[in-house]
Amino acid sequence: MRVEDFDFELPRDRIAQYPCPQRDRSRLLVLRKDTGEIHHARFAELPSWLRPGDLLVLNDTRVIPAKLSGRKPTGGPVHLLLYEPFVDTRKEASERDPFEGLPSSTWRCLVKTRGRVKDGSEVIFDKGIRGVLFHNGQGSWLIRFQEGVDLRVFLRQQGEVPLPPYIRRGPEDLDRQRYQTIYARRDGSVAAPTAGLHFTEDLLSRLEREGIRLCTVTLHVGIGTFLPVRVSEVEKHVMHPEYMEVGEEICRAWCETRQKGGRVIAVGTTTVRALETAVDEGGSLRPFRGFTELFIYPGYRFRAIDALITNFHLPRSTLLMLVTALAGMDRIKRAYEVAVRSGYRFYSYGDAMLIL
Repeated sequence: MRVEDFDFELPRDRIAQYPCPQRDRSRLLVLRKDTGEIHHARFAELPSWLRPGDLLVLNDTRVIPAKLSGRKPTGGPVHLLLYEPFVDTRKEASERDPFEGLPSSTWRCLVKTRGRVKDGSEVIFDKGIRGVLFHNGQGSWLIRFQEGVDLRVFLRQQGEVPLPPYIRRGPEDLDRQRYQTIYARRDGSVAAPTAGLHFTEDLLSRLEREGIRLCTVTLHVGIGTFLPVRVSEVEKHVMHPEYMEVGEEICRAWCETRQKGGRVIAVGTTTVRALETAVDEGGSLRPFRGFTELFIYPGYRFRAIDALITNFHLPRSTLLMLVTALAGMDRIKRAYEVAVRSGYRFYSYGDAMLIL
């Protein structure tokens, strides 16, 4: 399977630069994956597309203000994106969330500056806080902050919202609220699980009143969201490991929903990957804590979910490959063509799609 199979043309003005003024007033394209039938709605109308007894699963990760700007001792600017604490992400399990409390003084990061960055280079931040950069191979770096820095306080004071590069403006005050789901609870992501940005407290309450059960998982969105697929054959791509947790409560709810004939609807591709990772060989959802590198592309057999709420994704991206695996290449291509013609807004701050 070739990466170019997942390419499409998108006018630049279709890329949303700001969120919809009201979260649930964004548009919703509904795609029936069995027939290819397409409907147009508003996200606030989501309850009318679901049924009592359905289970809606949300990702409760919180975006951290992971973009930092400092300077070299010579005065040149240095821009950093912190994307995970320096821990062994290849372990099959973890005793705890490595992001909990943001305790680590050493982080993996991406570095942008003029000229070369040398191993051992110092970066100076406001209020005299300093860090030292160490090369970590494959274009990645580590930064070790000076002893005694409370990273949670430091990021809150000096960090910026890590907006994706296709948003062609700097972070603004509104982004601290709007590039975050209303149910975000656990710090750890460098990109928002954007399908959840459309929910309001009122909409969640209406869903529950309609008999829709709500549960959460955690998957901290990592640097893989920003990295393009660099191989020509889809099957050779390797996902960046991301920390996730699926707890006992969602496992019970999932089992009860399946037993009663309800549907499991994932909110976002991150939720899909978390749930599919936690399914055992017998097809049951089990508690899971650790790192996932699950890559879902056409040919994958879904075992944990029945439907998906998602945004519109970048060409050639792993996210587009996942939704294609769920709904089929032809139907996704047609849905995207309809969305472009109909003026839907794309990507993180754009409109949503419901695949049923």
